[in-house]
Amino acid sequence: MTETIEMADGRLRAVIENLSPSVDGGRFAAKRIVGDTVVVEADCFTDGHDMLACLLLWRRDNADTVEDSWHETAMTPLANDRWRGSFVAEAVGSYRFTVCAWVDPFLSWRHDFARRIEIADLLIAAQVGAALIEAAALRATGKDSTRLKDWATELRAQSGKLNDAKKLKALGLDEELSACANRYPDRRFATTHPVLQPLTVDRERARFSAWYEMFPRSASGEPGRHGTLMDCEARLPEIAKMGFDVLYLPPIHPIGSANRKGPNNAISAGPGDVGSPWAIGSSAGGHKSLHPELGTLEDFRRLNASAAAQGMELALDIAFQCAPDHPYVADHPQWFRWRPDGSVQYAENPPKKYQDIFPFEFESDDWQGLWQELADVIRFWAREGVRIFRVDNPHTKPFPFWEWAIAELKRDYPDTIFLAEAFTRPKVMHRLAKLGFSQSYTYFTWRNTKHELVEYLTELTKGPGRDYFRPNLWPNTPDILSEYLQFGGRPAFIVRLVLAATLAANYGIYGPAFELADASPREPGAEDYRDSEKYQLRHWDLAAPQSLADLIARLNRARRDNPALQCDASLQFFAVDNDNLLCYAKSAPDCDNLVVTVVNLDPHHVQSGWVELDLAALGIAQDSPYQMHDLLSGARFLWNGPRNFVQIDPQRAPAHVFALRRKVRSEHNFDYFL
Repeated sequence: MTETIEMADGRLRAVIENLSPSVDGGRFAAKRIVGDTVVVEADCFTDGHDMLACLLLWRRDNADTVEDSWHETAMTPLANDRWRGSFVAEAVGSYRFTVCAWVDPFLSWRHDFARRIEIADLLIAAQVGAALIEAAALRATGKDSTRLKDWATELRAQSGKLNDAKKLKALGLDEELSACANRYPDRRFATTHPVLQPLTVDRERARFSAWYEMFPRSASGEPGRHGTLMDCEARLPEIAKMGFDVLYLPPIHPIGSANRKGPNNAISAGPGDVGSPWAIGSSAGGHKSLHPELGTLEDFRRLNASAAAQGMELALDIAFQCAPDHPYVADHPQWFRWRPDGSVQYAENPPKKYQDIFPFEFESDDWQGLWQELADVIRFWAREGVRIFRVDNPHTKPFPFWEWAIAELKRDYPDTIFLAEAFTRPKVMHRLAKLGFSQSYTYFTWRNTKHELVEYLTELTKGPGRDYFRPNLWPNTPDILSEYLQFGGRPAFIVRLVLAATLAANYGIYGPAFELADASPREPGAEDYRDSEKYQLRHWDLAAPQSLADLIARLNRARRDNPALQCDASLQFFAVDNDNLLCYAKSAPDCDNLVVTVVNLDPHHVQSGWVELDLAALGIAQDSPYQMHDLLSGARFLWNGPRNFVQIDPQRAPAHVFALRRKVRSEHNFDYFL
């Protein structure tokens, strides 16, 4: 028996392929920032020589703002059947967009009519055109309908008596009337791309932010005293003075007593040891509670309000794991993995053991109850006004959970930002970003050579992940004191600070340890800090002479004052004939802002070389001098042409962050740099 093959409607002749931006064919959302112009491209073509019309369609798609109708804008042809259109993302939230195309009889007629030469062909073609214009008049309304009817009537009348090809073509190709007809196309046989492409639009802080991490319990001004949220509040002005806009606090919840770790991750804790903040939960409460020694919920609210008054936001740590004495262990034993000896399986990453932490069993029969409770933890703090969450080890929890939980939270709080702390395999990191994480930690901490930095940052800013993976660069964390920092001295800290803050629009530092250039590992070959704050109180002398606070403030001021440093897409690297020197630029063409950074990657020796800029790519005239204003030191240098000499002494200043000033002529006929 022969099966009948269903015939597709052969009148739908337009083909639409290769939409961009599109993440995994529309399975996941591309990301943009509110106010961005969202540029959409697609390959649109048809058989034969007929002309296409293409439209970009988009609408808001929030749970509470699903628009009934689509907004439309015409797309313009580029080359090789590629079309482009755009719209402005006017609000935070979810959008959908797609492309619609059709073979347009009027456009096809007009294209051919313009190419006809013989009067006999024109006379017949004019009558065909008149019929198409009459059909458009029936679709039109008001004065447009009348104008098109009159045009069709005149064109038909003239085609019966005119013998002047030039005049007939002028009538048929009238630009104003043609534009009127194009407003009422025949879309009966339009093709719409079958996949509605999702788009997530975040607020500006998702693209541009400077994070400062501090442990509240070490915020005390008195050695040996447990810090409080009020101590954190007292530190806000100096953190704001350094130019940070996100204050990130590691877990602020009660810390378990059972299996508590001692200093330097010792297996046994002494009577006065404070334990790890990531061992969450005790008789004092769990993930929705505050550590009693930090203060009350009212103290937290006051800290949050004070941070906002300083132009900062609080970011809280979300660590979905429990200390053995967390209330969840007794109240919901089904959420944990039990071993044959009747004990709960603690967290492991062989050979590492985390005896003070119980992971959740996401394959529990009560997985739905677990999901709901964990989402409610985030929702609890969102109700307290928190809109930024740094998520600890998200790669050790199921992907479907994060896709659901982030969507749940952003449905009610669409301005929420999630940072994924996942130092793991590349595909896993990218999957988390696709699932909805707004920002992502990166491998930057371990990329030190010129080749490594150029290759990795080019991948992040120009590779497939550019539409959904927003890098957040950290030169250190409480878990990571890199070898480069351990042996490079103070210049190494400045180098990594400048790189993080200028290569990416989002960056952060683990605060006092970086600010004071702490380079002491727990032991040779280890990346852990000696006497780490993860396991004990620390007292920091923030007025110490080695403090980088002033430099950090200048660098963050440069970031705020220069839009070029507030996004990643424009990053481009330039050649230097010395592999110890790295040169790159970022630009903001809309405001004619250009920043060129040159860094000496060698923290020990003076390095020099010739920088070769691509002046055409930077929009600089080949024969005009330009001034390079160092935003860190205030020095100014006059450069000419693409090749210029630099020499950098790391003991004085390991890097230049140049704002380019162009030469202009005043109304009084003298030159100055703007």
